[in-house]
Amino acid sequence: MNGRDLVRSMKAVGSAGAAQRLRTVRAAWRTRRADAAGLPARGAERARVPGPVQDVEPGPGGGVIRFSRSELRITVAVNGAVFWGWDGAAPEPSYALAGHSPEPDPRAVLEPDKDGGWRVVAERVTVVVSRHGAVEVQTPGGVSLRRDLPPRWWEPVDGGAGRWMQRSEVSADARFFGLGGRASGPRLRDGTYRLWNTDPGRAFGPGDDPLYLTMPVQLVVADAATHLVFHDTTWDGTVTLREGEEGAGSGHDRPGSSELRMSGGPLRCWVMVGTPARVLLAWASLTGAPALPPAWALGYQHARWGFGSEQEVRRIVAGYQERDLPLDAVHLDIDHFDEHQVFTVDHDRFPKLPRLSADLRRDGIRLVSIIDPAVRAESGNAVYDSGTAVDAFVRDGAGQLVRGEVWPGESVFPDFTHARVRKWWGGLYEERLGQGFAGFWHDMNEPTSFAAFGESTLPRSARHALEGRGGDHREAHNVYALCMARAAYEGLRELSPQERPFVFSRSGWAGLQRYGGAWSGDVATGWPGLRASLSLVIGLGLCGVPYSGPDVGGFDGSPSPELYLRWFQLGAYLPLFRTHASLRAGRREPWEFGPEVLEHARVALAERRRLLPYFMTLAHLARRTGTPYVRPLWWGIPEDRALRDCEDAFLLGDCLLVAPVLDPGADRRAVQLPRGRWYDTATGRAYDGPGQILVDAPLSRIPVLARAGAVLPVRGEDGGLELEVWAPARGRTGGGLVVPDAGDGWEESEIERYVARWQGRRVVVEREGEDGVSAPPHPVRVRGVEER
Repeated sequence: MNGRDLVRSMKAVGSAGAAQRLRTVRAAWRTRRADAAGLPARGAERARVPGPVQDVEPGPGGGVIRFSRSELRITVAVNGAVFWGWDGAAPEPSYALAGHSPEPDPRAVLEPDKDGGWRVVAERVTVVVSRHGAVEVQTPGGVSLRRDLPPRWWEPVDGGAGRWMQRSEVSADARFFGLGGRASGPRLRDGTYRLWNTDPGRAFGPGDDPLYLTMPVQLVVADAATHLVFHDTTWDGTVTLREGEEGAGSGHDRPGSSELRMSGGPLRCWVMVGTPARVLLAWASLTGAPALPPAWALGYQHARWGFGSEQEVRRIVAGYQERDLPLDAVHLDIDHFDEHQVFTVDHDRFPKLPRLSADLRRDGIRLVSIIDPAVRAESGNAVYDSGTAVDAFVRDGAGQLVRGEVWPGESVFPDFTHARVRKWWGGLYEERLGQGFAGFWHDMNEPTSFAAFGESTLPRSARHALEGRGGDHREAHNVYALCMARAAYEGLRELSPQERPFVFSRSGWAGLQRYGGAWSGDVATGWPGLRASLSLVIGLGLCGVPYSGPDVGGFDGSPSPELYLRWFQLGAYLPLFRTHASLRAGRREPWEFGPEVLEHARVALAERRRLLPYFMTLAHLARRTGTPYVRPLWWGIPEDRALRDCEDAFLLGDCLLVAPVLDPGADRRAVQLPRGRWYDTATGRAYDGPGQILVDAPLSRIPVLARAGAVLPVRGEDGGLELEVWAPARGRTGGGLVVPDAGDGWEESEIERYVARWQGRRVVVEREGEDGVSAPPHPVRVRGVEER
């Protein structure tokens, strides 16, 4: 027994909340006992490195290189992605991959290299393997992007899963991004980041790590090229990053470094090289196209833990309607359940939920339901009984149900790594659809089980199916939420085949975008929380999850009117635009912050509504190319080092640059411009980049600049689609893509391509097609001419 844990458990019992707190103490001790009995004791280990090269075996796209104590399989795929796996590890099975791994590139050749090493030469990349197992990724011109030193394993002497470590070097100018949802980003500074999906148990800020959604995905941006590296193992681990330094030590560069330490699983990875757009396209082709949200999910959504009743929901909706504020969805939290039990309704407080849903839908407002994975372990609970009948719940090594403590009380947890369980769970959403819900918000799915001490999740010894391979929670934990999202998405596609599912999740893993999006979780109310919100959205987009957003206003506390408004203004330009707060937090309705904030929030809502066709276009393009809606300023020109270090502004698609106000009291702010001409959309004033400018940021708005030549689809005053065109610089042309949405179903809309150019003293816009150019089928409004 650990004395510190005993003290913590006594404090938990002694504080207010007695019954549940006592259960969390019991749950913590139960987990400790389960792991003590169910996990192998850590004993003596032997260290191993690959050793020298022995022989090679060429194969499609590369081949196998055998060392004295390991072997390395290398394959270059037709999409340009490079795979390598040590100890014979193959690309599959994998939770990240969408279907089967891509075909090998028949043009890639394995050939001898100097000093007894080997290399694989392909069109977009060269991979050089030293005779002792260092793996170096180079551009076709021979510039080194990444060098993985020979890996090291520590294996139990008596057998079993071993841990491993991989050190890598990158160029001195490289910058690190990614690793899932990180509050301290989007650029990841020197430090250690954990790869274990974690509910911090409190509202978080920039210094908190890890959070709910981690991924072993690094995007590394350097002068020579951008590359994405993905280590495909779901086990617990850490990544320690250290940026390089140019001219360090007598004029010599010090390379940057990444050290990955994993507690188990295969040592295998994928690397993609090129421009950021090419890299994310290859990543999407590997892990799956992002799900396309229904059009209404790109509008404004209001949530709260603590609506309390049907009357309260109607009162809030009426408040929006009376003030003529757009509202597209209302989210119901766990308080609408019967005693917090998933797939139930508290009929005392929500006696006619289908009627409420129908009334709201007539006004263009959808209902979204929270869904937690924990199921109350009690006979008579329909979900528990039906799950028991199909043996759906996670068990321990002795075959007993694993029990935890969550909102419904003592609970059990579906094993989403089993196809049968996913099928059963997906069918449960029929009850939600019958209540009139149109979207689903997954929470507590790290998975979280309350504990007075230790980890707030399932015992690491808990057993999982893992698609028939079998294993424990050490391997299943990080993909639990991913598999839950898959269960919901596939179930909804079967239950409501004519409509695109809307699912977003607090937790997940690589490939989550196939099933939906994510949200920030319980971000702290405060200016640091506002800044962390932007970091999370940009970071997730660079890991392939383009649809995400924060709790506008923060999850806890009461934001000042200024903080709320600045958060609201930022949210209006993020994919998921949603206010939300905890049971004990202040209100989040715009009118609660005074008439001035209300009027400025109205402007932000009107602009979001006007930009919906642009957001829909970005959603379609994300599905087809993997490109995120929200992009860092360096997206199109990663060689611009000043932009790499800019974290307080972003590009929304190709057309807009958004510079939110992230500090109190600011009415002006500096904006780092990429190259080209940019127009302040509020004043029409033109600025030429690259360089830094100072622009006004009154309380009424945040700075938004449009790229010269941009063709932007917007909602016209009559509700139809209109093209807003920003004049290109003289002597240059511009253009843009438009994807009109065909509705909330599955029809693929045609991409419309437009070009804007000067013709004498006016700007003309034409649609490009297979048969040449034609007049646009939508009204056109040219800006940036009269305003100058």
